[in-house]
Amino acid sequence: MTSDPKFTKLRTELDSRRSRHLYRSTRVADSPQQPHRHIDGKALLTFCSNDYLGLANHPDVIYAFQQAANTYGVGSGAAHLVNGHSRPHQQLEEALAAFTGRERALLFSTGYMANLGVVNALLNGRNDVVYADRLNHASLVDAGLLSAAKLIRYPHNDTHHLDKRLLAQEGEDATQLILTDGVFSMDGDVAPLSRLVKLARHHEAWLMVDDAHGFGVLGKTGAGLVEAEGLTQDDVPILMGTLGKALGTAGAFIAGSRDLIDYLIQTARTWIYTTAQPPAIAAATLASLQLVQTEPWRREHLQALIQQFRQGATQLGVPLMPSNTAIQPIMVGSSEKAVELSRQLEALGILITAIRPPTVPADTARLRVTLSAAHTPEDVKQLLDSLAQIWR
Repeated sequence: MTSDPKFTKLRTELDSRRSRHLYRSTRVADSPQQPHRHIDGKALLTFCSNDYLGLANHPDVIYAFQQAANTYGVGSGAAHLVNGHSRPHQQLEEALAAFTGRERALLFSTGYMANLGVVNALLNGRNDVVYADRLNHASLVDAGLLSAAKLIRYPHNDTHHLDKRLLAQEGEDATQLILTDGVFSMDGDVAPLSRLVKLARHHEAWLMVDDAHGFGVLGKTGAGLVEAEGLTQDDVPILMGTLGKALGTAGAFIAGSRDLIDYLIQTARTWIYTTAQPPAIAAATLASLQLVQTEPWRREHLQALIQQFRQGATQLGVPLMPSNTAIQPIMVGSSEKAVELSRQLEALGILITAIRPPTVPADTARLRVTLSAAHTPEDVKQLLDSLAQIWR
């Protein structure tokens, strides 16, 4: 072990994280993405995946990936503007635009890169302002911090406070952008989109919704929270969705007007200077998107599981947060207690990750339960029975 002072500082910080129950480590899985998995050599029933519709291991999605890999190879070879844009990429962008009711869509390699790319492309002046919900995902927070704009974080879902902050900036020659998650990833509640739309129009601000956890799950056809709220491209000009959650693959997209997408192609650095996702991923996502549209029973089954879990947990006295989505956090409080409960569940064959600061605010550590259409009612019963054994 080196005695270099720089590394001594790192070790001190790591020791501090361990003592505060904030240390994180990876697990190794030896099975496909599905509820029943082999992880770190143990058979576990998992309730911590974002594979909300159970498509990550679907045979149609796997077959589409395999066929495209046979045709196009594995890597895309370059960025989209160089020579990395393939027919599956183009077809997927067109399909996503049609599915979300927008004029165009643009693929990004990750949701993090999509958020950073859009915000930094639109806000490039010192007078520009970005307004971000206090509980937004880290990628939206970082997008604001890394831009040249002033970042204002408003209290969670507090549109009255946001209105006052927007009013205070009126009269300045500035671009204003309201950033919000659609479904908040650690709480499971949703943004008040209709009120945000009114505020954005009144103050002539952009509105961007990161619907990573709503896309594929919410809405009549699964197009997300924006569809569920009956909103259009004019209402929500910038829509971000991820492909690695409900669609079970990887990557992300921005959907909006032709002018918006064309502008991002010219200016979004995280798109311009990044190797395109493998064509096989795009082909697999096309297969997933078709399943979302042709198999609505997946969303219906997921909703039934959510109700089963909430009713059972309420009967046990387990403190759930106000969420009607697939994200069902159990509020614990201290990081130490959350880690201990997670360990006790794992001993019973259940894997649920303890979510701790800085991912969530201090003293709000939780067990983040996520449900999937791949779960069965028997799986949820096993989870409830295990919670009954450990909950005090």
